[in-house]
Amino acid sequence: MAVNIGRGLVLKNPVMTASGTFGYGTEYEGLLELRLLGAVIVKGLSLQPRTGNPPPRITETPSGMLNAIGLQNIGVRTFLRDKLPWLRDMGATVIANVYAETIAEFGEICWLLTEARGIAALEINISCPNVKKGGIAFGADPDMAGEVTRAARRATDLPLIVKLSPNVTDISQIALAVEQAGADAVSLINTLKGMAIDVERRIPKLKNIIGGLSGLAIRPVALRMVWEVAGRLSIPVIGVGGIAEADDALEFLIAGARAVEVGTANFIDPQASIKIIAGIEEYLRRHNMDNVNSLIGSLNI
Repeated sequence: MAVNIGRGLVLKNPVMTASGTFGYGTEYEGLLELRLLGAVIVKGLSLQPRTGNPPPRITETPSGMLNAIGLQNIGVRTFLRDKLPWLRDMGATVIANVYAETIAEFGEICWLLTEARGIAALEINISCPNVKKGGIAFGADPDMAGEVTRAARRATDLPLIVKLSPNVTDISQIALAVEQAGADAVSLINTLKGMAIDVERRIPKLKNIIGGLSGLAIRPVALRMVWEVAGRLSIPVIGVGGIAEADDALEFLIAGARAVEVGTANFIDPQASIKIIAGIEEYLRRHNMDNVNSLIGSLNI
């Protein structure tokens, strides 16, 4: 079940928890053994603590959910002091998700995380706005995406995963830009932009009006993008979006993903990731396959 997701980082299995859906891992204490997961990707970390957007900031949608949390988090230094030691004690493989509003902040956060003991890799969130460029998302432009990646690469020797936004014209161009800038892997997709309206009161269901759509509803879009990007890159691709059961994860692996992240399903079933791991193992046994890597990119067309 072991997979290599770049720069020598070998996970015990290809199933991780997606950033923003699993807190800092401590919230799931007693619900599952973190050491059994391929990795825990913690909630996005900024240089300073953030309060996020005002509520309501989550609403259910058909086969999914919208969120406008606004990247609320405790800040990187508090995470390193209060959360990381516990994760180490639990035997978790920890991947830190990094959020920033400027290139310089990305570099500083990556450096702080690299200096800590117990971080296996970094995942860079380029869906966030560049405040120096009028709020344009870093991930919307290949040049800006490459610039962030280079800044992170200079600041760390840890495996570097760049998380791609689907809210672009051609996600493959962004993926190629971050590969050329030094990314060791890419993860995709982040949430799709959406909104919902309370028709009785004729008001948005989210205070922020627009939020990020996740869950089962986005899986076909995510799968298509993973397949397209995996066919263009030489670095590993990690599939994210609507993975709730083993068959969902298997689709992504067969399409070319080296690993997957489980997100919204964690809110429904805290054991979802563990069940998906067991389901992949059962599939391999049933198909007489002794290595999950034989499955990756095995789509017959």
